[in-house]
Amino acid sequence: MSPRQITVLGECVADAFTEPASTPNELALRVLPGGGPANTAVALARLGSTARLLARLSDDVFGRLFRTHLEESNVDLSYAVAAAEPSTLAVAELDAHGQAAYSFHAQNTADWQWTSAELAEADLSGTSCLHTGSLALVQQPGAVAVEDLLARASAQVTISIDPNVRPLLVRTEVYRARLTRWCRLADVLRLSADDLRLLLPGTLPEQACDIWHTAGARLVVITRGADGVLASLDGERVEVPAVATRIVDTVGAGDSFTAGLLHHLNAQGLLDGRLTDLRLNDVEDACRFAARVAALTCSVAGPNPPWQHQLEHLATADEA
Repeated sequence: MSPRQITVLGECVADAFTEPASTPNELALRVLPGGGPANTAVALARLGSTARLLARLSDDVFGRLFRTHLEESNVDLSYAVAAAEPSTLAVAELDAHGQAAYSFHAQNTADWQWTSAELAEADLSGTSCLHTGSLALVQQPGAVAVEDLLARASAQVTISIDPNVRPLLVRTEVYRARLTRWCRLADVLRLSADDLRLLLPGTLPEQACDIWHTAGARLVVITRGADGVLASLDGERVEVPAVATRIVDTVGAGDSFTAGLLHHLNAQGLLDGRLTDLRLNDVEDACRFAARVAALTCSVAGPNPPWQHQLEHLATADEA
């Protein structure tokens, strides 16, 4: 029996990267389709998962870019909403290590206007896992409708959440105030070391895992860049090293990791419901696979996750 579908809910963001212009006193922007949930859906589909994205897509120039990118990556958009509002834009500036600092243009844009009626249209009967996170979980007015969908869906599917804290757009206190509720809904909580520092400053990763387990999350995965991954399943821990790679930038690496994690677990038949059959060795295998996916994303510019054949080529090269 083939694995069931993974559904992703959340935003599409136009990532505009600054570049020197040929004319003095001008700045050029290179725009790539991004947004954490959209990146995750793209990575899932490219890895071979059946991936559906619940998104609100504008018909402006960026919205058309998103739609083409998603469709060419084999993402199912059958429940995407045609939105009247404009797309969200993020301007990114990369530092010497390929880390991006963003400024957002997101006031009243399409991604945050979810209604309960729109989300009620989504059929989750063929879905094993519903993944969401980032700004869609905190930006009003749609965040309440998104949380309500998670609460309804949690009775039948695995819930995966990536907070992806964006303090320049939404105060960190907003994420902190809602994280306990998210953990009650989530079976999988994946976040970065930066997210941890913002959400629980001064807390060791192991302590944070225990806090979030107590709140309800069964599997907590903290990605720490070059320091690898800490995964905790009901308090049992495993660490997985990062995969060495030539880093162009780290944009979309966490989203690709999440996709690799969910893809691998789904392929093994371990998603769907409360993860009752999941064991720590399964988590370790999934994290090792996900680390390879993230490394390939870091080796190219922008949020451009690998296709399955590229991952297979990497595995062949490693064996040689």
